[in-house]
Amino acid sequence: MTGTGDYSRQRLARLEALAARLSGQGLSARLLGTDDPVLSVRHPGTGRQTIVFATPSGEGWMFLWAPGGQESADDPGRAAELIGQALSRPP
Repeated sequence: MTGTGDYSRQRLARLEALAARLSGQGLSARLLGTDDPVLSVRHPGTGRQTIVFATPSGEGWMFLWAPGGQESADDPGRAAELIGQALSRPP
């Protein structure tokens, strides 16, 4: 069985990997929280923002963000591209 601390560390590692790739999409990112961290992401040009969650799902982990975005946490580069596309669209 995996303890809560293990999940928090795994979640944090995945969010940090995503955050490292978001700047390449022209986005700013900031980790929020400690026990259940999330990633606050903002597009400086459009002002649009979202919160990204990392959660266990089936056989791995998923990134989830509004509106309706999701991508495997095994591919943080692809997730960064998708988040960049979503936040660059006009509201």
